[in-house]
Amino acid sequence: MTVADIPDLIRQSRETVVLTGAGISADSGVPTFREALSGLWKRFDPEQLATLEAFERDPALVWGWYEWRRASVSMAKPNEAHSALARLEASRPRTVVVTQNVDDLHERAGSKRVVHLHGSLFTPRCAHCGTRFQFDATVPVEPRDGRRIEPPRCALCGGRVRPGVVWFGEPLPSALWQEAQAAAATCDLLVVVGTSGLVQPAASLPTIARRAGALVLVVDPHPTAIDGISTRCLRGRAADLLPALVEAALA
Repeated sequence: MTVADIPDLIRQSRETVVLTGAGISADSGVPTFREALSGLWKRFDPEQLATLEAFERDPALVWGWYEWRRASVSMAKPNEAHSALARLEASRPRTVVVTQNVDDLHERAGSKRVVHLHGSLFTPRCAHCGTRFQFDATVPVEPRDGRRIEPPRCALCGGRVRPGVVWFGEPLPSALWQEAQAAAATCDLLVVVGTSGLVQPAASLPTIARRAGALVLVVDPHPTAIDGISTRCLRGRAADLLPALVEAALA
């Protein structure tokens, strides 16, 4: 198979799943998780902040960090790769984006079918009763580097509101994980974009697709753990490669 064959694969696919990771948002200026600490946050280990234990120990510290991350994402804009996937879905409605990212760049680019395996910075909920919390859209989101911010309280039970992300030691939301597995098992093409393939269980989706007979395409500037089971690997930035592939496939 050559690079020239790939637009045909996309064009002929009846059901396409795109698994995205931090690499697709890096071109929008969103740092990867372990690069995300700067300024006053440099003294913290992100893996020590992203736990339920850390939130219970110092909720203002953890909430402040996630508000800084939410502000940083809010100032970023979808890049050409996000937009290409939205165009693909608009033309091929049976396209599903399964993302490990907690940003909202896929949605802002226009994608409708997005499965957030690791949650979202924009869907906080009560740590006690699980009630969704809505941010006040009239209040601008501004990065506040290194500041402790007391979490809001749930209007229903008074419990602290927590970030709507999956922390270390927590399972993936079962309904979303089942949806992602079902999509991988029934697609005929799975495209992996910007993920190392090391974070489980999301990294098992390409294997599920491959065992079901689907083709697996990897788009990444670096080698990944998924390369060995892929049908084809394309080395390069998603913001460069995806628009060209989608444009050719939809021509």
